[in-house]
Amino acid sequence: MALKSMQDLAIHKLQDLYDAENQIVKALPEMIDAVSNQQLKQGLQAHLDQTKQQVQRLEQIFQQLGEKPGGEKCKGMEGLIKEGQKIIKEGGEPAVLDAAIIGAAQAVEHYEIAGYGTARTIAQSLGMNEAAQLLEQTLNEEKQTDEQLTQIAEQNVNQQAKQAGA
Repeated sequence: MALKSMQDLAIHKLQDLYDAENQIVKALPEMIDAVSNQQLKQGLQAHLDQTKQQVQRLEQIFQQLGEKPGGEKCKGMEGLIKEGQKIIKEGGEPAVLDAAIIGAAQAVEHYEIAGYGTARTIAQSLGMNEAAQLLEQTLNEEKQTDEQLTQIAEQNVNQQAKQAGA
């Protein structure tokens, strides 16, 4: 899709995010199965449920704009997910693997934070206030998930991983 206007850019970014979220919905169950830490497992499960709601929010925005959600393949997310799958496939000490999975999950969160921040700013500039509010809601959720992953790592997983590798 040629980007001839800010509206085109908005649709392009939203389609990219939509594909990214759907890739995450498909990838998270494997990640959840691979972790051993219960707090991390619960956090990832909660994020899977939240991600499904985020997909619905994007669908709502597309409906408001009279656009279709498909069309863009998010290569960035595809690469991040492949990296996470590689870590899982390689395996290792469970606590160390949990720490590695947190790192992979945070890479995904940071990618999403950048994407949703950009999409929200574009929506605001176009006067798409309702879409901007929905994107802001998702942006805040992504930031919260990133913080939760950091807390799980700092309070629990990293110490266990350090002891396992000693």
